[in-house]
Amino acid sequence: MHNDDKPVGQLLSRRRALAFFGATAAASVAHGISGTSSGPVLAAAPDCIAIPEQTEGPYFVDRALERSDIRLDPATGRSTPGVPLALRFELSQIASSGQCVVLPNAQVDVWHCDAAGVYSGVEDRRGSAADQMFLRGYQRSSKDGVVQFTTIYPGWYPGRTVHIHFKIGVPSTGGRTDEFTSQLYFSDELTNRIHAREPYSTHRGQRLLNSRDMIFREGGSQLMLPVVEVEGRCQATFRIAMRPGRARA
Repeated sequence: MHNDDKPVGQLLSRRRALAFFGATAAASVAHGISGTSSGPVLAAAPDCIAIPEQTEGPYFVDRALERSDIRLDPATGRSTPGVPLALRFELSQIASSGQCVVLPNAQVDVWHCDAAGVYSGVEDRRGSAADQMFLRGYQRSSKDGVVQFTTIYPGWYPGRTVHIHFKIGVPSTGGRTDEFTSQLYFSDELTNRIHAREPYSTHRGQRLLNSRDMIFREGGSQLMLPVVEVEGRCQATFRIAMRPGRARA
């Protein structure tokens, strides 16, 4: 189990990413040049760049809970209160040709704390929610590489800025799975506005800003969610390209 205060993985800058995939890849990614590939080529070619991997943290619970609306706790039937957030992932992968192609059938796990900073499925100093499973779940990407979740805007807990964890698993050779794990972040200005509302406003204490978060400093600026507010609800789309990661049996 990783320490949630210690970043892992390697930050791959755009220059290093292009160098990693070679000169041909650089041309294909930068300009979307057509050619042989294993799937449809994405129009937004510049998005097909490796981004920072970050720590899984101590709160991942593998309960194989496949669902798109993760607000509901199956144990109690209670929906987690908070500002609704429609979270959409658009997944791609960098093919051997260097092109950015759609990534179907990838498993995307998402988990985060509630408005009071509590994670389900675990017991820690903030209390026990070990028998609950709110704000957790996974979906598999469609043929278009899309995964969508309905959740809430996260709260905060001491020592961390506001964030959402995610993990992407892609079937690989020999029955193995390539994994990529990281975190998503929000602008402090948006969080200030959202957290001024109930139920967030009842959570007392000092929230950590992005700039003071040790893990955010390891590439968090590349993991910011572009959130749009519409009539008291939030929505965001995050584009990410998968590259070979740690394989698990």
